[in-house]
Amino acid sequence: MDKYLPVFFMALGIVLGGTFIGALGSLISGISPLKAMIRFADDLKLYAVICAIGGTFVHLRHLEGVFFQGDLSLILQQFLVLLSAFLGAQLGYWIIMVLAGGL
Repeated sequence: MDKYLPVFFMALGIVLGGTFIGALGSLISGISPLKAMIRFADDLKLYAVICAIGGTFVHLRHLEGVFFQGDLSLILQQFLVLLSAFLGAQLGYWIIMVLAGGL
């Protein structure tokens, strides 16, 4: 659990922080901040997942050997890290959609 919560909150923070800072920039430039927030949140989901799992790619190199040895615990751990990052980014997107009135 100590690996999954930081990844979850990192992805959540990237979506929320990037969206709010981007909306501030759109407000300064005269673009509607709510429409920009919805667009930014959608665009940042993928980048949030990639950034959140960035430190775990070292373990992905070991997966090649794991397949031949039959040890599936490392595969399951990497899947859970990826799922945690995805859920954090999706929650951030959902929060922005609710706040900006996109749902």
